[in-house]
Amino acid sequence: MSGQTIALVTGANKGIGYEIAAGLGALGWSVGVGARDEARREAAVQKLRAGGADAFGVPLDVTDDASVAAAARLVEERAGRLDVLVNNAAVTGGMPQTPTTVDLSAVRTAVETNVVGVIRVTNALLPLLRRSASPRIVNMSSSVGSLTRQTDSDAETGPISVAYAPSKSFLNAVTVQYAKELRDTNILINAACPGYCATDLNGLSGVRTPEQGAAIAIRLASLPDDGPTGAFFDEDGVVPW
Repeated sequence: MSGQTIALVTGANKGIGYEIAAGLGALGWSVGVGARDEARREAAVQKLRAGGADAFGVPLDVTDDASVAAAARLVEERAGRLDVLVNNAAVTGGMPQTPTTVDLSAVRTAVETNVVGVIRVTNALLPLLRRSASPRIVNMSSSVGSLTRQTDSDAETGPISVAYAPSKSFLNAVTVQYAKELRDTNILINAACPGYCATDLNGLSGVRTPEQGAAIAIRLASLPDDGPTGAFFDEDGVVPW
């Protein structure tokens, strides 16, 4: 097996996911671009390669068991292991999301992608991560999932959201449970908040660039062996649960 670090980023064909892939590629890593759409995935791979990154496409729908299993086989055949997994793929579930009027399908969609999808992908890739000398998992969360901030009347927590925001709270809780189960291993797993970035997810209304949002994921993906696990970070440090 190669000594080169091998990473996989889900939802990496655009936005923050793409910038995470670009940042990891700039470190000299080999980066799998996980995405459902073939044309967008291959366009992202070609753009990354043109910028000097060692990138490869990974067909991946995080909501589909067969797709995730096939992605794991592809990574194994290509590299024999995985060093870093960044669970970035996410959806809002559709708006509006006021609790009293929400279409329940919006809640199901958000949870299926943002939570169940992360569990599905993580479990499929864990056997390959266990072969790594320094495995890292980064779950892309959001400060809107912070219950501490949501219950602070002075905090800016975005619009009322009974699907997207709780799905990120759920993801944070899932991250903690993985950290508890894996605490006797060398796998470090943390949640990351990229900040309010201008992406397709929010109709490009964010005030930060995707590149800025990617920085915290890149930092957590490259933690030293004595780095933290089971925590929640943004660029300023620890985010309260």
